[in-house]
Amino acid sequence: GSESGTGGRRAAAFVGGGAEELCACALPATGGGGSWRSRVSVTMSKRKLKEDNFPNGDCISKVQQILRERFCHLNPSAKLFGMEVQYKHLAELLKRTAVHGESNSALIIGPRGSGKTQLLCHALKKLVEIKPVRENILQVHLNGLLQTNDKIALKEITRQLNLENVVGDKVFGSFAENLAFLLEALKRGDRAHSCPVLFILEEFDLFVYHKNQTLLYNLFDVSQSAQTPIAVIGLTCRLDILELLEKRVKSRFSHRQIYVMNSFDFKKYVNICKEQLSLPSEFPEKNFAQKWNKNVQSLFEDQTVQDVLQNQFHYNKDLRSLYVLLMLALSSVTVSHPYISASDILEASKLCRVDSKANIVHGLSVLEFCLVIAMKHLNDIYEGEPFNFQMVYNEYQKFVQRKAHTVYSFEKPVVMKAFEHLQQLELIKPVEGLSACAQKEYLLMKLLLDNSQIMDAVQVYPNCPTDVKQWATSSLT
Repeated sequence: GSESGTGGRRAAAFVGGGAEELCACALPATGGGGSWRSRVSVTMSKRKLKEDNFPNGDCISKVQQILRERFCHLNPSAKLFGMEVQYKHLAELLKRTAVHGESNSALIIGPRGSGKTQLLCHALKKLVEIKPVRENILQVHLNGLLQTNDKIALKEITRQLNLENVVGDKVFGSFAENLAFLLEALKRGDRAHSCPVLFILEEFDLFVYHKNQTLLYNLFDVSQSAQTPIAVIGLTCRLDILELLEKRVKSRFSHRQIYVMNSFDFKKYVNICKEQLSLPSEFPEKNFAQKWNKNVQSLFEDQTVQDVLQNQFHYNKDLRSLYVLLMLALSSVTVSHPYISASDILEASKLCRVDSKANIVHGLSVLEFCLVIAMKHLNDIYEGEPFNFQMVYNEYQKFVQRKAHTVYSFEKPVVMKAFEHLQQLELIKPVEGLSACAQKEYLLMKLLLDNSQIMDAVQVYPNCPTDVKQWATSSLT
């Protein structure tokens, strides 16, 4: 009875176990009664060690999802880096419009990728957290790339304010009259109870080129007068934007300018990298998150990674470029390679710096490649002066005649077709526009590759004939 009870307990212990445990159980119990337990514990510890070293696919997928969303999507809850003063200024300005009915206008100016839209999203998020504001304020988002004239812009304003039914088939004498009607439709009686409207104009500098700057004039005019409370916020990368405004528009603008520059130093830049790659505290797998974050801390102390980031920092402080670098490094993370290494960052850096034009050269035919080399030699001989097809063809023919035994000679129309293909690929471009009287053989062209790009392409060109390679590396012909 005791033996059968023991056997039952042993069987129960292994229910759901793997093949290794069953094999361990089948072995004779020598060396004392506890030997089979020790074997099972060894097997279990091995499996646990394996699980710790190689996290499951769900865990890696979750890491990829969290970090990709952080790098790719504009998240209003994400941390702002080095823009605390600008954020405070903008949030206060929007609050005065939304809460106190005070009209305002401002421009957010900074280079592309400096965080202008991110700054505005944070300020708007804080604004709508105030309950009376959330229920009362209206937002109109316009973009200079989409709303290319005032008529399209006015239609978009009407659509976003949900006033299509109110406007109906009414005919307005002017843009100002139409805009005034739209804003009047939002009033609830007196000015104090009018609905505040935020106009956000992305690519603000493109609205400047609309006829007579009518949209800007009317928006700034309303913001200066005691009408419906509105705030006009423009986002632009043009530092000379005020010089582009007409005098009557400029006089109605409040001249509030919020400059957004990436003013952080390299130490702060490295800290941003660490923060952006770290997993949040609420990550479900706590042990893996701790190991991941520890790996991230040690990763950025590696000299190779420091050098890569130093180059990236001096080349471009734009955080979007940094996120592309980190995204490429993140893509190498798998179940068998669960942590980012210094070699991943180095490889990602090389991918970021890939020369797109040099890559095009790698895919050219041997004839097209020969023509590029002929153009290189012409550039060297004539010190960068423009050339035409006939000059390139003559240079190519000289090479073919010298190497007649190894290089195939193509007919002139075939060479012309290859030359035109180079123009389609934008490796060469005409110096002057095509005209009806100019023969295409004598149209002046300019090469858009420099010598270093061509020489790099020669080294990696697949199956490049030796004679062509020697011709490329030879001195002036």
